[in-house]
Amino acid sequence: MLTVAKASTEELLGLNKFTVDDEWPHIVVDRAICVTCPEKPCLTICSAGCYKPSSDASGIQFDYAGCLECGTCRVVCRHLGKGGVVQWAYPHATMGVSFRYG
Repeated sequence: MLTVAKASTEELLGLNKFTVDDEWPHIVVDRAICVTCPEKPCLTICSAGCYKPSSDASGIQFDYAGCLECGTCRVVCRHLGKGGVVQWAYPHATMGVSFRYG
């Protein structure tokens, strides 16, 4: 049994169920625009860790598969509407995250 008080973030995220829509990503990031962003707040703000540092030119790796659908990346992206987070929407019905605890 998982004790919530002692569980790590990774363990708690592991309780959730993700149904990934491989045909329609609900978040689209233009990594070419991310190159121009000096702060890259998405790297630290995403509670699911969907944005990670990389050594390529854009400086980020992104995978929407584990997204918690909170919308924080959309809010903090300084390039919203100009690149960066190009598209943000909730996944189609029956897709996305199903929270299993809390």
